[in-house]
Amino acid sequence: MQIGALADRAGVSTRALRYYEEKGLLRPERTAGGYRLYTDEHAEVVRRIRILLAAGLNTDMVGEILPCMVDDGEFLAPGCDDLIAEFVRERQRIDDQIAELHDVRSALTGIISAGEAASTGC
Repeated sequence: MQIGALADRAGVSTRALRYYEEKGLLRPERTAGGYRLYTDEHAEVVRRIRILLAAGLNTDMVGEILPCMVDDGEFLAPGCDDLIAEFVRERQRIDDQIAELHDVRSALTGIISAGEAASTGC
């Protein structure tokens, strides 16, 4: 299938597919005329990429771990214990960001409250 068909099937843009290719996450065959040719397996790879990106991983990390992921068609799981530890670290990084955003939100709420109480109409 060509890039447009894969994009439709996978529910992503052709731009996203080109980006995945640029990052080395997808490796389509090429015709003599240079057109990309994708298979059903590429659609599955895109599904895995989307799951990992939705989990907050960046494309560099996805590229490193994608070959080590186990996919039974329903679930995507790390294929070795080292990856589990990496995911735990990534989850902690996200938890830290959430805590920081909570603090920022609280500070902003305080500023808004103080502004509403001292409103001078400007």
